[in-house]
Amino acid sequence: MRRFPARSLAVLATVGTLTLTACGTETSGPAGGAPASTGAGRTIHADKVMQVTKVHEESGMTLLEGPTFDENGNLLVVDVTAPAGKPKVIRIDVKKKTSRGIHTDGRGAYTSAQFSPYDGRLYLSDYAHGEVVSLAPDGSDPRTFFSGEVDGAPMNPDDIAFDREGNLYVSDSLGLSAGEAHGRVVRIDRDGKKSAVLANGLAATNGISFDVDYRGLWISELTQNRISYLRLDGEGKVTSRHAAIRVDGGIAQTDSIAVDADGNLYQALHGRAAMAVYNQHGERLATVEIPAHTKGLESATNVAITPGGTKAYMTVSGPVGGYLYTFDALAKGIRQSNGG
Repeated sequence: MRRFPARSLAVLATVGTLTLTACGTETSGPAGGAPASTGAGRTIHADKVMQVTKVHEESGMTLLEGPTFDENGNLLVVDVTAPAGKPKVIRIDVKKKTSRGIHTDGRGAYTSAQFSPYDGRLYLSDYAHGEVVSLAPDGSDPRTFFSGEVDGAPMNPDDIAFDREGNLYVSDSLGLSAGEAHGRVVRIDRDGKKSAVLANGLAATNGISFDVDYRGLWISELTQNRISYLRLDGEGKVTSRHAAIRVDGGIAQTDSIAVDADGNLYQALHGRAAMAVYNQHGERLATVEIPAHTKGLESATNVAITPGGTKAYMTVSGPVGGYLYTFDALAKGIRQSNGG
C-alpha cells in the first residue's frame, strides 16, 4: 500500500480506512495483462486553473477526486482525505475560479462523485465505510443509498458509473490492503435494494466507465497497471472479460477512467501528474501533462470533459495541495466523461 505520514494514518483510521484505492500502492508489479501498447502519441499540455485545497493539518494531505459538472455548469469535486468539519464536496465556478464547500460530515471518505440519470441526485462512494450515499444537487439531504455486504463481503467502493436506466456499477477494491486480487465489480439496482457481483478476482479495481455505446465497462486494475474490458448483455450481466490495455506507467499506477464521445479512454495516473489517452483499440494517442517545472504535485486522479464541449478539467494533488488543470480533450464530453 502507499505509505502515508503517521499523522495521516491516524486520522484516516478514525473513519475506518487505512488505504484508499484512489491513492495507489507502492508494491505494484507488471506481471500479466495485455501486451504493451505501441506509440506514445503526442503530448497535450494542461494549464493550471486554480488551487482548490491545501494540505489538511489533521490528515497531512489532501486528495481531489470525482470531478463532475452539475446542470448549471459548475464543477463538483470531492476531497478524499478531508477531516470532519472540512469541505468534503466542493463546488467550483471554473469561469470565476472560485470554490466553496457544499457538504461535510464526520465520517465519510469519498472517492468519487456522479449525478444519477434516474433521480438527478449526486452519488458518492464512501471507501471508508463500504457505502454509497447520495445528496441533493446543492449538497443537502444526505441519504444512504447502499450499505452492507455483497455476496458475504463488505465493499471498498472506489469509483462509480451509471447505466442509462440509473443502475449503479461500482469498482470495489476489496483486497487492496492485503495486496490480494479480490477486487470486484458490483452492480446495484437503481432503488438500492438489490446488488450482485459481476466480476471478481480483479487486482485492486479502481477506475470504471462504460464505453461510448454502453455495451461494456472499462475497468482499471491498479496493482497490475492494466485496463480490462467487461462486455455486458442487455440486462447488465457480464458475458465476457479480457485484459485490454497494458498501461506502461513506470512508477505510476492506473487510477480513474473517463471516456469521450469518440470512445477514447482517459486513464489517470497515480504517482504522476498526467493522464494516458488511448483509443478503444488500445492504441496510445496522447499523454496529458502539466508543466514540467511544476513541483509538489504527484497524481492526476480523474477528469471531467464539459458536456457537449472539449474543455477538460483534471484533478491533480500532492504535497503542495489540490489543484485543477485544464486541457483540450480529443473529442466532446458525454456522461462517461462527467464524474465517477
